[in-house]
Amino acid sequence: MSTAYLILENGKVFKGESFGFDGETEGELVFTTDMIGCLETLTNPCYCGQIVVQTFPLAGNYGVIPANFESENVWPKAYIVREWCQDPSNFRSEGDLDAFLKSHEIPGICGIDTRALTRIIRDAGQMSARISKKPTLDSSELASLMAYKVTGCVPEVTAKTPYYVNGGADARYNIVVWDFGVKKSMLDALTSLGCNLAVVPADTPARKITGLAPDGVVLSNGPGDPAENEDIIREIGTLCKNQFPTLAVGLGHQMLAIARGAKTARIGCGHYGSNHPVMDKYTGKVFITSQHHSYAVTEESLPTSLNINYVNCNDGTCEGIEYADLPAFSVQFDPVCCAGDPDAKWLYRKFLDLVDTCMIGGGD
Repeated sequence: MSTAYLILENGKVFKGESFGFDGETEGELVFTTDMIGCLETLTNPCYCGQIVVQTFPLAGNYGVIPANFESENVWPKAYIVREWCQDPSNFRSEGDLDAFLKSHEIPGICGIDTRALTRIIRDAGQMSARISKKPTLDSSELASLMAYKVTGCVPEVTAKTPYYVNGGADARYNIVVWDFGVKKSMLDALTSLGCNLAVVPADTPARKITGLAPDGVVLSNGPGDPAENEDIIREIGTLCKNQFPTLAVGLGHQMLAIARGAKTARIGCGHYGSNHPVMDKYTGKVFITSQHHSYAVTEESLPTSLNINYVNCNDGTCEGIEYADLPAFSVQFDPVCCAGDPDAKWLYRKFLDLVDTCMIGGGD
């Protein structure tokens, strides 16, 4: 392994060792608090354009397991760990983290103080960073770093053509999944609950979704600033006129809110990882959730027809909305929450209950 440097926008420099792909890159620096799941993180489209810091000190100890992937590609610009396991041990493993990153041309750095790095991001907020082979940047590299912004990610991560996922012989529902960076685990959860899925690209017009006559629509998770997707938001607003039962998640949650008159804003260091506490405002119950976002819907911008029903216990940001004028609800977090809960898919069940209600009532 050769020497590599992580150079932050604020001038801080961390010296470490290169692993994975031997190259230089720049991106938006974020940290994830996951103790496990590095494969899910690396293949999660929500990390498009970002350099991911793994706060847990060891990564890759159970190797590379394709069945755990959330998509076919690796989306972060680079991966930073305290230590990576060079001799993984798991009967499902098909390789090691170093070779996996090399095969996808993703640079990595190990051997740096990831706790100190995390504190910088936590206190100063997300910032741009560059992985470099030298400790200083020339004027053009510095200008590029300072100007870096995560943009245009949804067209990059979405499906290029529509595709279908069969829910099996007992499937009861025909659901359209509007793909803004959908995770495989979302599709798996829906099919396990009896849904046939039509997954459509992000640039699909509302009229084409209407033409599929779905029982319900899911607006998926995805990366980046929701407000930059103006054309998609306009189409979401058009689709709302059809009153399809709708579940919106992550980026989909944010864009549905914008389409109905709300606004979003960037939040500090973002929420990334699988241990973020969320409270149901009506019952007081707290869930430990998985989240991957840098923006939140602002409470003060909400029209009267939108009501916040879930809030983040750490910073009070919006985690879910109920719509008084639509058969719809949305959440900022992964709908499969509370790991180990036998009914962890209850939010998907709530969506399908809504679908059933609208089918019985003729959509009223």
